Parts: sequence; C-alpha cells; structure tokens
Amino acid sequence: MFKLQHFKLFIPAFIAMMMMSACSSSPAASPFLSTANPQDKSITLLFNVQSPSVDPHTDVNYTAVRAGVGETLIKVNQNLKLEPWLAEKWNSKDGQHWTFHIRPGVTFHSGKTVDAAAVKTSLERAQKLNPSVKNALHIHDMNADGLILNITTDKPFPAFVSELVHPNTAVIDTTAVADLPSGTGPFKVASFRASSELNLDRNDQYWNGEVKLKHAKFMFNEDANARQLAFQAKNADIVYRPPIESLELLKADSTVKVDSFPSLRTHQLIYNMNNNDLKKTAVRKAFDHLIHRDEIASGIMSGQGTPAQGPFLLDFPFSPKYATKKFDLSTAREGFKQAGYTVQNGKVTTPDGTSLHLTLLTYQSRAELPLISQLIQANAKELGITIDIRQVDNIDEYLAANQDWDLATYSNITAPRGDASYFLNAAYMPEGALNYGRVHLPELEAMITKLNTTVDEEQRNKLALEAVTLIDQENLQSFLVHPNNVVAYRNYVHNWVTSQSEYYLLTQDLDVK
Repeated sequence: MFKLQHFKLFIPAFIAMMMMSACSSSPAASPFLSTANPQDKSITLLFNVQSPSVDPHTDVNYTAVRAGVGETLIKVNQNLKLEPWLAEKWNSKDGQHWTFHIRPGVTFHSGKTVDAAAVKTSLERAQKLNPSVKNALHIHDMNADGLILNITTDKPFPAFVSELVHPNTAVIDTTAVADLPSGTGPFKVASFRASSELNLDRNDQYWNGEVKLKHAKFMFNEDANARQLAFQAKNADIVYRPPIESLELLKADSTVKVDSFPSLRTHQLIYNMNNNDLKKTAVRKAFDHLIHRDEIASGIMSGQGTPAQGPFLLDFPFSPKYATKKFDLSTAREGFKQAGYTVQNGKVTTPDGTSLHLTLLTYQSRAELPLISQLIQANAKELGITIDIRQVDNIDEYLAANQDWDLATYSNITAPRGDASYFLNAAYMPEGALNYGRVHLPELEAMITKLNTTVDEEQRNKLALEAVTLIDQENLQSFLVHPNNVVAYRNYVHNWVTSQSEYYLLTQDLDVK
C-alpha cells in the first residue's frame, strides 16, 4: 500500500529549513509599515488559486467579490443567513414574482448611480456571458422602475434569493468603457495582471461608510510552499491556505495568528459517467472502498480535515445517517465480483478480459489533492487497476471542455448559503455548472425539481435529504474529506474574518495597526 511517511518527513523539514533561511535574511517590511503617512495603510493577501480574469460574471474564482470590488444584491452572513446588501429589502408572495428595493445612494466606481435599471442590465450581462448563471437564476423577465426591480422567474423558485448571493451575479456598471470592472465595493481596481496580482485602491465614495485601508493587493500563487515563504519573508500580510505541514511552526510564532475552522468545502472524486465501467453503480461502490478517508484526513491533511461521508457536513438537516465508509481491499474485490468482473490472484479484470486503465485529473492549487490522487492510485494498483495521474492548470476549464478523463479530484463549497439546493442543482441537473461527470439520473432530477419549487423549509430539508440519500445509494461521487479553512496572518492585521462561505476576504473593516 502507498505510504505517506516520506512526504510527512520531507515536507516539514523542507519548510522549516526555508523558513529559517527566510528569517536569517533581511525581510522586507510589511507594505503598510513603509508608508510615510500612517493613513496610507495597505495590506497584501496571498491567495491559493490563480485567476485569469477579474470579471465577476465569468470568473469561476470569484475574485471581484473576494477582493471587495463587486457586491451582490444579497449576501450571506457568518451564520449562513441571508441579509441585505445592494438590495435593502425584497419580497415575494408566490416564490415566482419578486420585488427588490435597491439601496439608495449607491454609486459605481465609475461615478454612475446604481438604480434598478443598472442592476437589470448587469444581471442580463451575467446571464449572457455565463450559461451557469442563466441556468441557476431561471429568470423569465425583469422590469426596472427607479429603485424598484421586479423579477419573474420561469416557475415558482423559492431559492431564487439565495442564488443572488452567488459572486457571479455581482452588480457592475455595464456602460463603463474600461477593461476592468466598475463595481460598488470598498475597493476599486487599480491594475490587474492575470494569474499574478490585483492592485486595489480605496473607494472614497463607498456607500457603507469608512474604508480603513487605502491600498490592498490580492496576489495569486498555487504553490503552497511558495506562499509560505512569501509570508515568512513578510511579502504578504495574510496567506490563504499555507502548507498544512507548516501550521505548528506558524503557531509557534508570536507575531502570527492562525485560523483553522471546519469549512463548507468538500474534496471529492468525480466519476465520468461516459466511461463504460464507471457508469455502473456497482463498480463505483467497489471503487469507493479503495479510498482511505482516515489516512487522507489524519495523514495527508495532518488532522486539518474530517473524513467525508457525503457532500455536506453531518450536522446539516439534509445529511442522512450514513453507514461509515471504510477502506477495505477485500470488500472492493468482492464488489467488483458482484459487478460481473473477474478477480484472480487479487487482481481485477473486466468482463471482456482486460484490466482497468483509468486517467485521473488533479491540480496543485490545493496541495493535498495530488497526494490524495497518489494514495488512490497506489490502492487501486493492489487490485491490478492502473491509474494515470494528469495534473492540469485550470480544473474547471478542463473538465468543462474535455472528456478524455475518467476520474477527477475536485473541491468546492457545497453549502455556501446553508442550503442544499445550490450543490444539488449545480452537480446533478443536466445543465448544472458542476455536472462535469455528466450525471443523468431522472429520479434524482425529479427530486431536485420538486425541491426548487417548494417553499416550506422543513419540507425542503426533507426533499434534500431524500436526494442526498439517493446520491449515496448510487455512489454518484466519492466524497473524501471536509478540509478545514486555514488562514495565517500577522498580528497587526485587525478585523480579519475567516468566513465559512469563503466569499468575502477584503472588507471595508479590514485594518492594520
């Protein structure tokens, strides 16, 4: 079986050596300390996923909202409850006809006033440029009158307001001629280098009051060790997802604060249903026994995660009582036998006498995913199953455009608004933005469709529970681990909030002292 000891011994030693090297040099001063005027405060955040765009309507990394450039009509708070943002209130009597009262006194960075007509054209642009937004919103028509925006969905859709939390629906000035977005947030875009850095200036006309920082920088680097070294050299004030192996060293530094909280994110293994073997439920169930969730959580994740039994955390009302998923090679072999495969000398061959040969996609912006892929590869080898691991730069773009793969490690926030409908619609409906595995299960689609038109919260949770139970029975994906959301920042950084939704990073209250 694959052993992680050499990883676990090498990586901390390497990081410790590099951290000592960084400490022994003359570290650059934090950006905010080098300014002559104490009011010219600035901050640098180093993020783990590269972004080729800052357009909120097309960027799958949600950079504009995360960086405080764009804002949505509705936002979600720390308790996963909806609250007003650019819409100060809203109502609907039937879940299909909606009225939004746009907040008065808001202007875009361009200086143009935000009214219902501006919101309408922004939402129209988002739907035009992003089919996922169009499929998620189900808008039939919109009418704008002053600060009143009336929206009718194509059917009763009680979760519509929740969909307007999504960062891809951020409101921008569609008449602005600049290449960079003109939003309404506390920060304006000064410059942007794709997949490198986003430079921001304070929005002095911000509608919600004082913005503490004058400048901010949002930098991108997918290499976890490089992010750690930049943070240690004080080239960044906040580092998102430092290497897990570095946490004890970071916690020992009195100048650093470390947040590590259970997130709403789930790492998963996607099965491509176009593969003739993987389209069989029995094969997917057998394959699931090759996944050592405890080793992933305790070994690869160094305890900074919880083994996943399904797509959602177990304390959600729509998570069923699962039978614990166990790593067991013997059970995996038996499962393949029951699926009609031959097992000789512990090795699996298909009904036509060939061995299984699969391609698994992964990516490095989450450093644990390639290691998880290697663990799955080694366990599969015990059954004579060959897995070729291929690392890609942009997993979302690749999965959307290509079908030359069989398995893929993937990570996403499954319940960003505390509701199951987002993930169920995105991952299992035919036009869902996350249905990369081409799942098509009419019984499940009918459950989700009924959920989408149900208003009562208790009934919605019941329907979602039924859907999640069916997903588990069919083993449509293998859910691996719920990773902690880990952030390290200097102790002079004030008002930083590590949010479960991961939507809001640079805020008007963020400060340095």
